[in-house]
Amino acid sequence: MSISDLLRVNPGPIDLGAIAPEATPGFEGDKAAGKEALKALAPRLAELQEMLSAEGYVGGERKLLLVIQGMDTSGKGGVLNDCVGIFDPGGISLKSFKKPTKEELAHDFLWRVEKVVPAAGYVGIFDRSHYEDVLIGRVRQLAEPAEIERRYAAINDFEQRLVEQGTTIVKCMLHISKDEQCSRLLARLDDPTKQWKYKPADVDERALWDQYQSAYGIALERCSTDAAPWYVVPSNKKWYRSWAIATLLVEAFESMKLDWPTPSYDVEAEKKRVAQS
Repeated sequence: MSISDLLRVNPGPIDLGAIAPEATPGFEGDKAAGKEALKALAPRLAELQEMLSAEGYVGGERKLLLVIQGMDTSGKGGVLNDCVGIFDPGGISLKSFKKPTKEELAHDFLWRVEKVVPAAGYVGIFDRSHYEDVLIGRVRQLAEPAEIERRYAAINDFEQRLVEQGTTIVKCMLHISKDEQCSRLLARLDDPTKQWKYKPADVDERALWDQYQSAYGIALERCSTDAAPWYVVPSNKKWYRSWAIATLLVEAFESMKLDWPTPSYDVEAEKKRVAQS
């Protein structure tokens, strides 16, 4: 069974509490084996990205969008280092969605997202995303309940439109336990080189852990579609998280059936021209 099948969110209510954050679906080895498996995926992942870039260079319209969501310390930065770091930086577009500006708040919540979707031939990465507006927006009551409800359908329509325009979407929820988050926050505080990553507000958010888990469950249930399914990636084990997401990306690329573009010119004739020039 593919990792996509193992981690994909199935139709119906989602109980994140029933998904073990320390599990390693689809992988039977240990940490060392997981790191070797990730390293082994790198050449293929880099090749597939280059194929996509080449297709875009000659006029193709396809692109890939990786959406990364998760609680604080779930490993979004680790995914960028371990998986996105494999790609040619010239062929990616990375966007991290922070607190909306006054200008952004003056528009619909998807306005700022529409502007930064990946161009043809690119791999786009959303480190946090438009889902913030139904996660923290719901938990912190930053919008009226009716508006939050509207946004689920708006997100589905937006993602369906992206897919129809040639975008393959890979949405990953990095699933960690509350105890694991505690350990990671304490590790940050113990390390002078990582203390800058800690925010006292992180503890305030931990007090709302159950509310966030509920908000995630609703978002996953409402917005995992055939066009853009969600994947819940157990992330207590960092090495597994990175291997799983790299594998999801390989499977997504391979589903696109990419190949090197065929030249529109006579190769042998051009060899002669070059030799004679």
